[in-house]
Amino acid sequence: MADTAPLIPAYGGSSLADLPRALLAALDPAALGPTPATGPIPAEPAPIRVEPARAVCVLLIDGLGDEALRAHAGAAPFLSQGMRPVTGATPLTAGFPATTVTSLCSLGTGLTPGEHGMLGVTLAVPDTGLLFNALRWSRPDELVMDPRVWQPAPTVFERARDAGVMAAYVAPGEFEGTGLTQAVHRGARHLAAGTVDERVERAREALREPPAYVTVYYGDLDAAGHDTGWGSEEWLERLATADRLAERLAGALPDGCALYVTADHGMVNATGKLDVEGDPELRRGVALLGGEARARHVYAEEGAAADVLAAWRERLAGQAWVVPREEAVEAGWFGPAVRAEWLRRLGDVLAVPYTGLALVAPRAHAREAAFVGYHGSMTAAEQYVPLLEASTR
Repeated sequence: MADTAPLIPAYGGSSLADLPRALLAALDPAALGPTPATGPIPAEPAPIRVEPARAVCVLLIDGLGDEALRAHAGAAPFLSQGMRPVTGATPLTAGFPATTVTSLCSLGTGLTPGEHGMLGVTLAVPDTGLLFNALRWSRPDELVMDPRVWQPAPTVFERARDAGVMAAYVAPGEFEGTGLTQAVHRGARHLAAGTVDERVERAREALREPPAYVTVYYGDLDAAGHDTGWGSEEWLERLATADRLAERLAGALPDGCALYVTADHGMVNATGKLDVEGDPELRRGVALLGGEARARHVYAEEGAAADVLAAWRERLAGQAWVVPREEAVEAGWFGPAVRAEWLRRLGDVLAVPYTGLALVAPRAHAREAAFVGYHGSMTAAEQYVPLLEASTR
């Protein structure tokens, strides 16, 4: 991997945050019919151009990078040949960090990370001295946040619902009511589904009520990538399942509807790991260690930020981008701007590998430290995700 500059996400053009606006705009105004007192879906600029439809279905394949799909096209013939790339929008950039909680929120709100505030998996809660994990959200031994406080922006599902659109989220039943679901998918009708058959049937039911905006989630590919690496036998099996799901969903579309397939991030297989908890130079002056292995938020003790920055830069030279918070914000890593109330959620120092390095913390996060595949950074393998279309228009 030879990246020397970060691949800044294409916010305002072809990023995941731009996709929901385009898809809501694609819902044929003639199909909307009478709308509630809240009025129609507001017209907004939509840099990604898609054709009008009576209903749209989004299949989100967790962990499917565009580069990985191209490398293993034979394992996913429908995704590779049976669907067409959306002109001018393939591939999309995931956003930073390229991780599930951040990307799902961008897709669920149509906002950049700097706007919605879900700026990483594990972030500091200002004025508490504590970290909050937005992926687990509800573990009893950790700080728990109100989803509407941690992520207060209206979701696209709420906007669609209030405009008289059937808004649905098809995902495993155990996701219903979790903090992450409330933060990202509130406003959607949760349709529980585990198998491919169940996902297809739940989506079909929702799409029969146009206008409809339906998201279907498939997470097994990401899990396989973490455990055995992308390109492994298990990963390829999960990719084949995702391909069957996409083909079945396309075949289940009622007339005048469209299916869009995308992902929340890509993945790299680690070629080296550094225990940042066990390195005395890297721990000196650090109060909290957040983020994840490919996108670390490093929170410094009072007055130690400059020394922490210098130590991490020296230790990770030639392997990672290491910048102060202000530089990351100014460079647009999180979007054109970061809301003032979210700034202190960010680490004083951001450490983002561009080689195959994973910055692990095995005592605090033993399972993550044992992963083979990782994501979060601004490399092409992690940032680029497909945007594919099939329709019955």
